[in-house]
Amino acid sequence: MAEPLLAIRGVGKRYGAVEALRGAELDVAAGEFVCLLGASGCGKSTLLRIVAGFEQPSAGSVTVRGRPVDGPGPSRGMVFQDYGLFPWLTVRDNVGFGPRARGMPRAAVAAIADRFVAMVGLQRFAGSYPHQLSGGMKQRVAIARVLAAEPEVVLMDEPFGALDHQTRLMVGEQVLRIWETTRQTILFVTHDIDEAILLSNEVVVMSARPGRILERVKIPFSHPRDAGLAGTSAFGEIAARLWQTLSGEAKKSFIESEAGVR
Repeated sequence: MAEPLLAIRGVGKRYGAVEALRGAELDVAAGEFVCLLGASGCGKSTLLRIVAGFEQPSAGSVTVRGRPVDGPGPSRGMVFQDYGLFPWLTVRDNVGFGPRARGMPRAAVAAIADRFVAMVGLQRFAGSYPHQLSGGMKQRVAIARVLAAEPEVVLMDEPFGALDHQTRLMVGEQVLRIWETTRQTILFVTHDIDEAILLSNEVVVMSARPGRILERVKIPFSHPRDAGLAGTSAFGEIAARLWQTLSGEAKKSFIESEAGVR
């Protein structure tokens, strides 16, 4: 078998007496869209930060194309919930930041920025500043900025969490269109079952803390997809299967939080 693009091997993480992750194992092939699904506090965001290189594991290892991850680097780009845009830069300049930082010629930076601005449908706002945009538009800029830097793995940590339901659906469909065009490798964290099924090729269910990989579910639907897929019986069957696995773990997390375990 070909070597996976991203390999997570026996990853554990402790914060003092609290064990956040235990023995996490996951392979992600090039071009896959994989969702990490789990209840709040299960360690899915911790695992993403370890892949990003923002945190070091207490045990195990992460590699990208066989190269160890020991800190942040250009092979991984992360989209956060809070946008993280540069307020003094326009939409176009925010999106072109990565190529510009790599020393690419000005014309090439402009072409890349314009391409990804168009992909997220913000051509009319290319010269606007972040404070002039809605929350959904800011998140689209944040996504375009990471994609324009062309990392080998795109990491998304509940990027739609701050958006209202309607905007969340629209931005999710836009991310799906972009992935169907670029086929960049994406590892996406969510606690929303429907979102995970709609977006991904595979859903990886994590246990309650300490987080472990409980189940991997391949999503069989062809592309292009849209939110209407959620109304089909096949979608409902997969959602019910995931909920059956996830609900028991969610109860464990709730009981633990009620008991005051942090």
